[in-house]
Amino acid sequence: MAPISIKSVLISESVDPRCRAILEENGIRVTEKQNMKKDELIAEIKDYDGLVVRSATKVTADIINAADNLKIIGRAGTGVDNVDVDAATKKGIIVMNTPSGNTISAAELTCALLMSLSRNVPQAAMSMKQGNWDRKKFMGAELFGKVLGIVGLGRIGKEVASRMQSFGMRTIGYDPITPPEVSASWGVEQMSLEQLWPQCDYITVHTPLMPSTVGLLNDETFAKCKKGVKVVNCARGGIIDEAALVRALESGQCGGAGLDVFVEEPPKERSLINHPNVISCPHLGASTKEAQARCGEDIALQIVDMVQGKKLVGAVSSTQSQFCISISNILHEDCVSIMSCQSTCLQSKKLKKISMSSF
Repeated sequence: MAPISIKSVLISESVDPRCRAILEENGIRVTEKQNMKKDELIAEIKDYDGLVVRSATKVTADIINAADNLKIIGRAGTGVDNVDVDAATKKGIIVMNTPSGNTISAAELTCALLMSLSRNVPQAAMSMKQGNWDRKKFMGAELFGKVLGIVGLGRIGKEVASRMQSFGMRTIGYDPITPPEVSASWGVEQMSLEQLWPQCDYITVHTPLMPSTVGLLNDETFAKCKKGVKVVNCARGGIIDEAALVRALESGQCGGAGLDVFVEEPPKERSLINHPNVISCPHLGASTKEAQARCGEDIALQIVDMVQGKKLVGAVSSTQSQFCISISNILHEDCVSIMSCQSTCLQSKKLKKISMSSF
């Protein structure tokens, strides 16, 4: 690919210091301005060639259209659902993320919530802090021999499966992209969602948020599950219908939920968070020192590689006449984003050919 000139980058959120250091070592001027409101970002962005964000900054069409010089939007993390990829593509702006940066951290948090749900760990700890000794109140259940349904078998789903198998859980799953023979090689039997729902003792979701996954777990699907099924969402708020989850918890159809993400963050509606059978976290999936260091370093190195014309990694849109993506266990977010913007790219004549190779 041809080199792309990037002279200045705005970092709008807290990222690992290595991100700035790598960019500056390669002659790119970096400015860090956090907690900007939309209007402030619109006024600021016109002066920069690149923008680096995490998940809090919503890069809308208004912001993109105000960015006269912008060539790259780098998401230091997984997925790009906080970026209007179509608007960026129409304007010839490259959007990229760091597909593997927070995989282990998100998988480990998922496993922590599954274990906490099975043994009521946070509730028991809080009870102890209140001076109580309620052994009978917090009766739990073993994970051994239980069925875990994994909806979304990308990097994170795979890592969750391998870890929970070590507890003796049977892992089943659903995925529209990963071939069944691939997931079978790491111990996950694939099946349709209709077959999956009634078998699960626990369900965890690891999909991007898109029209087909909004409200994936709802009143209808909860009714098809085992009574008392426990659910975990460390992916995106909205995949589980929050109102339906409250109803399922109240009726006992759902026995508990571990939630790291919400439709609105921070959530103003507190009925889920305050429910005694819900364990909630403030979107901590990528909040480890290791994940932040990895994501910050990865996005900086990807931008430098692009500037030097070496390769384009983690990109879901491109200005190049030929757009090559190297994939190795590519994340669902990347596949979905590539497919969703492909027609836009072709129509705008920014993209004439897509070639994808697996290594």
